[in-house]
Amino acid sequence: MKMLLLSALATGLALAGCGGESQTTGQQQAKTSTSTAGAANQQTVQVTQVQSRTLKTVESLPAQIAPYEAVDIYPKVTGFIDELKVDRGSRVREGEIIVRLSAPELVAQRSQAEAALASAQSRLAAAQAKLAADRATYQHLASAAKTPGVVAENDLVVSQQTAASDQAEVEAATHNVGAARDAVRSVSQLESYLAIRAPFSGVVTARYLHPGALVGPNSGQAGAQPIVRIESLGRLRIVVPVPEAFATGVNLGQQVKFTVPSFPGQTFHAPIARVSHAIDDKTRTMSVELDVRNQPAITPGAFATVQWPVERSSATLFVPTTAVATDLQRTFVIRVDQNKAQWVDVTTGVTSGDSIEVFGHLRVGDAVAVRGTDELRPGSPVAPQQQNGLR
Repeated sequence: MKMLLLSALATGLALAGCGGESQTTGQQQAKTSTSTAGAANQQTVQVTQVQSRTLKTVESLPAQIAPYEAVDIYPKVTGFIDELKVDRGSRVREGEIIVRLSAPELVAQRSQAEAALASAQSRLAAAQAKLAADRATYQHLASAAKTPGVVAENDLVVSQQTAASDQAEVEAATHNVGAARDAVRSVSQLESYLAIRAPFSGVVTARYLHPGALVGPNSGQAGAQPIVRIESLGRLRIVVPVPEAFATGVNLGQQVKFTVPSFPGQTFHAPIARVSHAIDDKTRTMSVELDVRNQPAITPGAFATVQWPVERSSATLFVPTTAVATDLQRTFVIRVDQNKAQWVDVTTGVTSGDSIEVFGHLRVGDAVAVRGTDELRPGSPVAPQQQNGLR
């Protein structure tokens, strides 16, 4: 009987041991299945590190080539074009007469002014002669008055006042002569405007009128039209609208490369000569001018492509250009932290090669997804896979 009880107890213990081992194995298998399922839900993401460096690159910017000096020639007086000595393409020198006008009314004005001057001079001469006579009479009476009773005191006073009055008339006549001379000079100046001279050396790029045309300030609508246009040669301006992001660090005298379509494969150089130091509120650009000399083959009015140097004074953060994503509301990169995706809002700067400047809550060394996309939502589990650094 004892033997039977001991055998039954041993069998029960063996069965209990087998049951416990089976339960433990089941729990381990459940844990392994859960872990495998979690790993299956993770998305493999290529990541790279945020880098810091000082930007130094070159951007291609469009520019306009303009003459250093350009002017439309307008007449200063009203008249008819008698002679037009130049045409489109004519080269002129500074001070050279290019247009002659005729204005008959100026001849009449000159005659009147000269007659007025002669009359004023005649009145001045008469006043001076009367002053000399009356002054001599006064001096004679004053000398005689030294002998008591020879000249009445009242006569001496009257003679003195007459000489003073003559002096005032001489002074007035002198002023009249000066005014008349000014009038003659004014007419002469107007007559000099009948010969129109080139203000600087250059080439005539446009001719608007022909001989016989009435021109001038008082000639109506025609007077608002220029006669010719002159542009300078041998010196040009290249006007570069520099975007606001590139407007810092502009140094006067710095040499800049540029190309023009009419000379394919050829590169020119010019220094930065003038900076506006103001951002246009419409285009958000700052006008900068390059000074081009001794390049007569380059045509004013053409377009140019300028290789604009862009530099930062301090280091900034860079990520691959593909790392920046944009949806309808924000621009962001995807940072991977503890195998979780995080959206970090950024503002982009200058592109340099295959990387771009970013400004936001990022640090050097942060792991960011190489390809930013709004399909990878914040908090999503990811399996980061390291990629080589930026170039």
